[in-house]
Amino acid sequence: EHFTQVPGNTTVLLSLSVLISWGVLLLAARLYWMGNKPPNFSNSDNPAADSPHLLTRTLTFLYLPAANAWLLLCPVQLSFDWSMDALPLIKTFADWRNLHTVAFYAGFTLLAWYGLRSSSSPDSKAKETNGKAHLANGKALTNGHSYHPPDGNHNINSEQGSPKTNGKTTLNRNGFTKTYQCSPRTTHPSLSSLATLPSTENVVVFSLGLLSLPFLPATNLFFYVGFVVAERLLYIPSMGFCLLVAVGIRALYVRLRTRGPRVVLLGLCAGLVLLYGIKTVLRNRDWSNEEMLYKSGISVNPAKAWGNLGNVLKNQGKMAEAERAYRNALYYRGNMADMLYNLGLLLQENHRPSEALHYYKLAIGSRPTLASAYLNTGIILMNQGGMEEAKRTFVTCAEIPDENLKDPHAHKSSVTSCLYNLGKLLHEQGLQEDALSVYKEAVQKMPKQFAPQSLYNMMGEAYMRLNRLEEAGHWYRESLRAKPDHIPAHLTYGKLLSIIGQKTEAEGYYRRAIQLDPSKGNCYMHYGQFLLEQSRLAEAAEMAERAADLDSSEFDVVFSAAHMLRQASLNKAAERHYERAANLRPDYPAALMNLGAILHLNGRLPEAETNYLRALQLKPDDVITQSNLRKLWNIMERQGLRTTQGP
Repeated sequence: EHFTQVPGNTTVLLSLSVLISWGVLLLAARLYWMGNKPPNFSNSDNPAADSPHLLTRTLTFLYLPAANAWLLLCPVQLSFDWSMDALPLIKTFADWRNLHTVAFYAGFTLLAWYGLRSSSSPDSKAKETNGKAHLANGKALTNGHSYHPPDGNHNINSEQGSPKTNGKTTLNRNGFTKTYQCSPRTTHPSLSSLATLPSTENVVVFSLGLLSLPFLPATNLFFYVGFVVAERLLYIPSMGFCLLVAVGIRALYVRLRTRGPRVVLLGLCAGLVLLYGIKTVLRNRDWSNEEMLYKSGISVNPAKAWGNLGNVLKNQGKMAEAERAYRNALYYRGNMADMLYNLGLLLQENHRPSEALHYYKLAIGSRPTLASAYLNTGIILMNQGGMEEAKRTFVTCAEIPDENLKDPHAHKSSVTSCLYNLGKLLHEQGLQEDALSVYKEAVQKMPKQFAPQSLYNMMGEAYMRLNRLEEAGHWYRESLRAKPDHIPAHLTYGKLLSIIGQKTEAEGYYRRAIQLDPSKGNCYMHYGQFLLEQSRLAEAAEMAERAADLDSSEFDVVFSAAHMLRQASLNKAAERHYERAANLRPDYPAALMNLGAILHLNGRLPEAETNYLRALQLKPDDVITQSNLRKLWNIMERQGLRTTQGP
């Protein structure tokens, strides 16, 4: 029986072709999902890609595969992230790391040359199988089958011109017939049924392919990528690396013919496995939680590690430690826009708006396209009374081009929020048409993941102010369709229904709002106002009291509740809540004037006079306060409490 010899490297080349084809297919799919455009990333993610010098880019990109190979060979220092300056750029030929690059590519080339040359050489017929050699000269045993030269004891088939044996007949490399004959007393499997290992050369070629081909997209050869070193990219290449190590140990073991060296080799292998096992256990501890992982990366990439650690500590409620972590990150790299923004956000959430504003502006200076920093800057400016500057900030944010963005979806959401807040600002200033124009632009720009219920509700509010009730109702319903449990839309739509005479339906929406959040005083306050309009005074007073008690620190709720109680002629309760409102905002003239008015009605004239005068100090030209004060002085003169007119 004869077998046709297949070239040694054909199978390997076929496997590599399949691997390359799959890689190209997956890469094409990835590019398609990215919109057929290369990925966008900041210069800190891949500093070499941002370098203007060709020599720097070339030397650094050539070095990166060598750095990854060293991580496979000796994973002493590991990090979750190698961006920024974790691996400094190679700018000149004098950098000693170029020696690593030369050594890496020279070794890789020699291995590839050895594998391809040996597997295609006619002398590679000798194969290592299970540690036993096939030799073509009949001087060795192969899987227990003995070679016997033809002699007179063999029967010759004259028709076929070949020896008839119990074994298989092949030709050796010298062209002579070679027979593998089984012992007649022993049953042996046929040669074709024996499990054989592939040749060393073929395994080397396959291992190098497995080592290099999956890594190609990360080499910056086809396009720049958003990282420097990423250990996740070494998962598949590590399989090829392990195969290379195993092949080397196997080849060395076969060549060592004495017991002593083989025992030493096996001992070294066991030690290697033990060392890598210990390293794996220790590294798994680092990966046990985010805090441990980021702390482990401080020695390699302190800026990124401290920044991520700050995020973790903030989520744990450790605000002081988180602030220190952010400041440590900025110490190592002071122009990180994300870190400046995160520190500003932490300060804003801890009621330090002026400091937060400073860091937001630094973040914008570092990355002028950071829309979320514009959003929070505008909100702080609004709260501080800088309305015009807030307007300019929101408008600038809305004009940022939608190109070369690190996170397009988050950017669009922040731009939409900027437009929403700009519309609210215009709405509060009475510019309803301008507000509607801004809201419509926000609707056009908002991404799919943006929650639109508040935007729709404010559009309804603007139409309501313009007395365009049908359009207002449409947008209130759209708000409720987007989020059926949206409380503000229940309140505003209830108010609209009340205006158009659908009282029962309106009351249903008010009650539904209270059911959605019974702890929110604002819901009781709106329902109480509705009841007041229906002359249901006792119920209205009850709602007002509940609203003020639940939101006792909210000026608007307390002030409105006091006003409702006064309209319900419950002056004592109204006085108590007006006083609370004035304490919440002692510099608000209307609160002092209304407190003076209720004290006036309740006969506490000296206290009323004091609050009227305080209100006039804050707003001297207020006509109502002046009129009330003159009336008060007239009463006080008649009662002998005052002898002369005031100024």
